Amino acid sequence: MANPGPGNSITLRIDAPSNFSVTSELAAAAAEAGAAVTALDVVESHPKTIVVDLTCNTTGEEHAERVREAIDALEGVTVRLVSDRTFLMHLGGKLEVVPRVPLRNRDDLSRAYTPGVARVCMAIAEDKSKARQLTVKRNAIAVVTDGTAVLGLGDIGPEAALPVMEGKAALFKQFANVDAWPVCLDTKDTEEIISIVKAIAPVYGGVNLEDIAAPRCFEIEARLREELDIPVFHDDQHGTAIVTLAALGNALKVVGKKIGDVRIVVSGVGAAGNAIVQLLLAEGARDIVACGRDGAIHSGAEYTDAHRTEIAATTNPRGFQGTLKEAMVDADVFIGVSAPNILGEDDIAAMADDAIVFAMANPTPEVDPIIASKHAAVVATGRSDFPNQINNVLAFPGVFRGLLDAGVSDITAPMLVAAAEAIASRVGDDELNASFIIPSVFDPLVAGAVAEAIVRVASSASSASSKE
Repeated sequence: MANPGPGNSITLRIDAPSNFSVTSELAAAAAEAGAAVTALDVVESHPKTIVVDLTCNTTGEEHAERVREAIDALEGVTVRLVSDRTFLMHLGGKLEVVPRVPLRNRDDLSRAYTPGVARVCMAIAEDKSKARQLTVKRNAIAVVTDGTAVLGLGDIGPEAALPVMEGKAALFKQFANVDAWPVCLDTKDTEEIISIVKAIAPVYGGVNLEDIAAPRCFEIEARLREELDIPVFHDDQHGTAIVTLAALGNALKVVGKKIGDVRIVVSGVGAAGNAIVQLLLAEGARDIVACGRDGAIHSGAEYTDAHRTEIAATTNPRGFQGTLKEAMVDADVFIGVSAPNILGEDDIAAMADDAIVFAMANPTPEVDPIIASKHAAVVATGRSDFPNQINNVLAFPGVFRGLLDAGVSDITAPMLVAAAEAIASRVGDDELNASFIIPSVFDPLVAGAVAEAIVRVASSASSASSKE
């Protein structure tokens, strides 16, 4: 059973008798029903009754109903209302537009709007590059999706994808002061998506592709990178790869191994798995076995997917042709970006000594992290309720902050590696241990470190290019 968490937090408004022990009885009833009580407040008091707000974490809607029934069963107690705190947070959306300049009088209005704005318009008409200095383009990102691969929910459509894209935009602002806006497209047609993004590009300084199903996401990203003069970043691929490489670098330090010496198994060859494999190769990994639903990708098979063909040509030097479970035998590292509960305790026990397990399927990992920790030296997941959360928020805000600051359009492998190294460096040698291989998502210095790394690589590339 899942643990109660803040994603399923509720507040119950309760009418209760005004006796000395009633609040402790309410808390005990909720706890007895398996809830984690986080707050209890008396919001009204009367001679014989009180009104109490009890806030607690649950595991989901069914559990919340059991908690309500347990409290309602107390003598003299009535649950008046149950509020889902996650839904309350989303009422009206999570974003708003706020002017950066004050409009206090006619003079301000004349400069911000007509007639003064016409001079700025003409300056941009004469030199389109000035839009980057004189409009929101300087600090704006489009978060683009078609809603076909949202979280672990799959193809749920653009409207249902919007809360995730809003959250992404909020993270951009919170962690890197980048203004981002959701662009949820009601089409799954590759050419139409490319055409739409190209058409709206004049407003934005960059494009963050999000939750677009493979293999279409590969072509969309490649074409947009080629045809636009602003950076295009597919977070499900490259954000995941950056943070995975950062965590792996530190995990290898913990177990005293080197990336060029270890045997790595990657489960999942979609957007994230493909990008992880490519970045591991760029960092010097030499023995990678990537597994899809049918087992290991290898050069002895033919694939219609160009990306699987490339993986087959660049990985699996031993020509292994077995299943994922067979590949786990004597592996040093497991990286999962695939499906829940596909490995058991025996599979982790079969790995090499001092093994590293990154089970990142969300919300349910490839293997139970508690079970994995019995045999692996280092365990990481994509969840916030276990140590070592591999979370893309460590990467994408700083990456775009750096790209915007550097004013570049190309995103290169050296940039991705530098971003990973910047994230890893936020864990000092005196802090590093098996339960702390990656910094907190709330580390205020991560985004700045990543941005500086991106700018540094971009500047070096520019200097080298100018000398040629």
